[in-house]
Order: sequence, then C-alpha cells, then structure tokens
Amino acid sequence: MPGEAMLFLFGTIMAAILLFSMTIMFSDLECDYINPIDLCNKLNQFVLPEMMAHAFLTFMLIINGSWFAGAINLVLVAYNVNRVMNNRHMYDATEIFRTIGQHKTECFAKLGFYLISFFYYLYRMIVALIDES
Repeated sequence: MPGEAMLFLFGTIMAAILLFSMTIMFSDLECDYINPIDLCNKLNQFVLPEMMAHAFLTFMLIINGSWFAGAINLVLVAYNVNRVMNNRHMYDATEIFRTIGQHKTECFAKLGFYLISFFYYLYRMIVALIDES
C-alpha cells in the first residue's frame, strides 16, 4: 500500500474516531439525564486529545503534499488553537447551562466537518489504491 493510501486510511480512521467521539451529551443535559459536573468531567477528558489528534492529522496531510485536505483541516486547527490560547477549550460546570446553545452548535459543526472529512478521506484512499494498480 503506498504512502498516500496509508495516509488517507489513517485519516479515515481518525475521522471515524473523532466522529464517534462527538456525543449527544448536551441533549442528555437538557433532558436532565446527566448532571453538569459529570458532563463536564466526561467532555473535558476528550477535548485536548481530540485537538491534538486533529492537529497531527493536519500536519501529516501537509507533509504528504495533500494541500487541499491540509488547508481545509488547518482552519479547524486554527480555531482550536485560538480556543486554547484564550483558555476557552474546557467546559465549566457552573456556566454550562448558560452556554449550552453555543456548545451544541459547535459540536454539530464539528460533527458535520468530521462526517464530510470521513467520506473525502475514504474517496482519496480508494483513488490512491486504484492509481497504484
């Protein structure tokens, strides 16, 4: 399997993991199935690993020369870096009810991004495998 196909296989797997790590926990909070402290504790343990995994994937895409995929992913990396630099990357249990709408919008936007990325990486992996043979 060539390097480009391996990279997009890795990207497909990463997008799937990031896609499934996005949860519907905010809806559980609104319906009072989970308390705010438990929600924030569960979500905060995945915030930085998600950001680092996405930054690593973007770095690998740029190193490989997949400029279009790298540029698209670089936008989300820049947004994540901005959140970390402004110390807005962790969820706060005392303010979660006030900001739940904003968090849900961001969650669904990332969900859409990872879903589109998954199919794009899958397509590019198949194209790379066909070009090899």
